[in-house]
Amino acid sequence: MNTPALIKVWDLPLRIFHWLLVLGFAVAYLTEDDLLDLHVWAGYLVFGLLLFRLVWGFIGNPYARFGNFLCRPVTSFNYLKDIIALKAKRYLGHNPAGAAMIVLLLLSLLMTTLTGFAVYGADQAAGPLASIGPAHEKFWEEIHELFANLSVVLVLGHIAGVAVESFLHKENLARAMVHGNKKPLDE
Repeated sequence: MNTPALIKVWDLPLRIFHWLLVLGFAVAYLTEDDLLDLHVWAGYLVFGLLLFRLVWGFIGNPYARFGNFLCRPVTSFNYLKDIIALKAKRYLGHNPAGAAMIVLLLLSLLMTTLTGFAVYGADQAAGPLASIGPAHEKFWEEIHELFANLSVVLVLGHIAGVAVESFLHKENLARAMVHGNKKPLDE
């Protein structure tokens, strides 16, 4: 029996981005106030990775490009209904629910880093927003924590979605994000 040739879906830059983002966010979230320097550098890493992903969404391989997977919210919602009914279509790249999750995660992480810059500026008079002043430090801290916690919830939703998709389509999507290959679509 011939096994079908695998298709390179996730290119190396996207895979490196993904796993560095996992690492950077985990370090930033777990260090919080205890290790401020490490927390700040992890936040800078996340911000830099977000800038990279924005660029890669326009110049990366076809599966990484926003124009090839972003869709209307109703399409994502309908896809979620198909998942619940166990009849969701398999995609080589991001499925419509995954596309929505990418947008939500990128926006939440961007807000987490930007509000983190504000907190760092207000509390330490350092970083890109060093001149922000201490007047609204508590406000920025609350917003920063809100988005950090929202990001955790989204990450957990992302992991759950990967697990459901892996089960439904009998493929290990986490492993595909390591080596970049997926089985071709059934004809």
